[in-house]
Amino acid sequence: MLYLQDIVIVRPAKVEDEYGNEKDDWGDAATRIPVSGVNVQPAGGSTEDTEDRQVTVTGWRLYTPRGMDIDLRETDRVEAWGTTMQVIGKVARWPAPGGGVHHVEADLREVA
Repeated sequence: MLYLQDIVIVRPAKVEDEYGNEKDDWGDAATRIPVSGVNVQPAGGSTEDTEDRQVTVTGWRLYTPRGMDIDLRETDRVEAWGTTMQVIGKVARWPAPGGGVHHVEADLREVA
């Protein structure tokens, strides 16, 4: 695999709404973490029918090269090529023999 892609990990700021509930703020207050040298590939998609329209969900899979760990959490989003994707499920950090991280994998889905 070629690890030539740049992404930005977006971590939401926590803000309080008018009712005192904590909510995610994906705007200017969010933390943005640039990452270089990863690989993001299409991982299939699906079409879902809702009551009044058809929605296409595009899936992606993020990989890091051997020995590269990144600060990616299941609550983050990823930006690449003008597309915003959310992390789906747990981020997989595969162990390396002798300790550490061999590589990281994460499933992503486009955010509408």
